Amino acid sequence: MKHSTWPRASSSPFSSLPFSNPTASQISARSPPAADFSALPYDVLAKIVASFDGPNLRAVSLVCRSWWEALRPLREAMVLLRWGKRFKHGRCGVRRNADKALDAFTKAAARGSALAMVDAGLIYWERGEKPMAMELYLKAAELGNPSAQCNLGISYLQAEPPNTEQALKWLYKASVCGNVRAQYQLALCLHQNDGKIRGNMKEAAKWYMRAAEGGYVRAMYNISLCFSFGEGLTRNHQLARKWMKRAADRGHGKAQFEHGLALFSDGDMMKAVVYLELATRAGEKGASHVKNAVLHRLSSASRDHAMHLADSWRALPSR
Repeated sequence: MKHSTWPRASSSPFSSLPFSNPTASQISARSPPAADFSALPYDVLAKIVASFDGPNLRAVSLVCRSWWEALRPLREAMVLLRWGKRFKHGRCGVRRNADKALDAFTKAAARGSALAMVDAGLIYWERGEKPMAMELYLKAAELGNPSAQCNLGISYLQAEPPNTEQALKWLYKASVCGNVRAQYQLALCLHQNDGKIRGNMKEAAKWYMRAAEGGYVRAMYNISLCFSFGEGLTRNHQLARKWMKRAADRGHGKAQFEHGLALFSDGDMMKAVVYLELATRAGEKGASHVKNAVLHRLSSASRDHAMHLADSWRALPSR
């Protein structure tokens, strides 16, 4: 799906108190009754564990015999899910085969795996079968899967016509669960004011910040602009620069251009050239003109060193 962008020996006085060793009957009397896990309704249990991965699902299955039996279909789904990912990505000596991947994901989804529902939905979406994708996203979203909730929200935004009410509903659910992509998309919705969604920059800035702190690079760029222009936040040049650099260091082309211009204004020509060169390589056409103008001010050795720094640059991890 396409994304749009901007519109962490004791000195205790109690040690001398005379404690007596309790008897077994006293311990028994004080202990609460053991929980009867088998009494948990299956539909509740299935919803809780629908998004669990293999190791967590196996651990839950070992709680009691009834859970081991009840969760057998989900454990089978984990096997199918692994095979689906092998076929989808061509891993573990298996050739890529989207049809076999979809078949494995669909069978795993039928056994209740929300993770498989999302993976199957992604393939259907890529094939243009959007109603089928949204149906699977909805099933997984109702099981509480944040990735499905996020995908469903974005799907509603991209529908014809868009259903912004449903989009906001599901994006908010995913955002509260900590899904940074959903937090960014929710912020975009709140940022925009197209007559269907009432713009709310203060709330938008809050979710941009949550996503940025979670490592989402597009949100880092947008929160920098919020600080620069004082939209939804108090204008703060220092924080704007901080978040712009973070986005630039994680490979955001526009942020690299903006940060390069800021360094140029500071008179730091060497670093400015490096970021402007990175922005040029990322496809920012305007960066090339500024970079060439700055290069003329540097010596031949400095130009070579700047290009070497750009060549050896590696983006920091982001989401």
